[in-house]
Amino acid sequence: MLNKKAQLEANKLQKRLRRNVGSAIADYNMIEEGDRVMVCLSGGKDSYAMLDILINLQRSAPIKFELVAVNLDQKQPGFPTDVLPNYLDSLDIEYHILEKDTYSIVTSKVPENKTYCGLCSRLRRGTLYGFAQKISATKVALGHHRDDIVETLFLNMFYQGKLKAMPPKLLADDKQNMLIRPLAYCRESDLQALAELRQFPIIPCNLCGSQDGLQRQVIKEMLQAWERQYPGRIDSIFNAIKNVSPSQLADTALFDFVDLQLQRQRELDADVKIQSLFL
Repeated sequence: MLNKKAQLEANKLQKRLRRNVGSAIADYNMIEEGDRVMVCLSGGKDSYAMLDILINLQRSAPIKFELVAVNLDQKQPGFPTDVLPNYLDSLDIEYHILEKDTYSIVTSKVPENKTYCGLCSRLRRGTLYGFAQKISATKVALGHHRDDIVETLFLNMFYQGKLKAMPPKLLADDKQNMLIRPLAYCRESDLQALAELRQFPIIPCNLCGSQDGLQRQVIKEMLQAWERQYPGRIDSIFNAIKNVSPSQLADTALFDFVDLQLQRQRELDADVKIQSLFL
C-alpha cells in the first residue's frame, strides 16, 4: 500500500505518461476511428507499459478502436511460455501468441562475437507484419520510447554515417503495414517507474540482451552521462529531431543547393517600386 506522497507521485507519473502518449497519437494521427491496432508485446517493460496506457486511453478516447495484443515466441531456451498468457487473460483482451524458432536461425547464421539484433529484428518484423495483415490490423504499435529514438539517431550518425532515427509513424517498406510508436514522447525512466508500480511480469531477453559491448549500450551510456551532467540534454536532442532545417544541413537530395541564386535584383526592383510611389 502506497503512502500519501508515493500515491501522489504515482498519479503524476500515470497522468504524464497518458498525456505524452495522447499527444504523440494526436500529433501524428497514429490512431483513427475504426482502427484495429496490433500491439506488439515482447514481455519487456516498454511494451507492457504501451499496452497498459493504450487500454486506459481506449476507455475515454473520443473515437472507437480495437486493441489486439500479439507476442512472438522465438523459442529462446528457458522462455517462460505461461507468463504472457496468464497476464493477458487477466486483462480480458484479444491476444495471440505466435511461435517461430528464429532463435536457432539467428544463432546459426550470426558469426561469433557479432551481435544478433539485426537479423533477429528482421525475422521478427517479417513474421509480425505478415500476421498483422492476417488479422486485418490497420496499425502495428511498437514500444520504442524517446530514449530509443535518440539512441538510434546517434547509432546511425556514428556507425552508419546517416542522419536518421525512428519516426513516430512509418509506412513499412512493403507498403502494407503502418507502424506507430505511441511511446515516442515518453522517457525510459518513466516507463521503468510504471513497470515497478504496476509490477509487470517482466521477461528478460536472453538472446541479444545477454551480449556484451553492444553499440546501442555504448550510446545509451554516453547519453546518460550527458543527461547527468546537463539535465534536459536528451529532451533537447529529441526536440531537434522534430525541428529540422534542411537548408542548414548538406544533403543535396533534401535541399536544392545547386540551383540557389542571389536575389539582389529582385530586392532592388522592389526598392525602386517603393520609391516611385513617393515621387
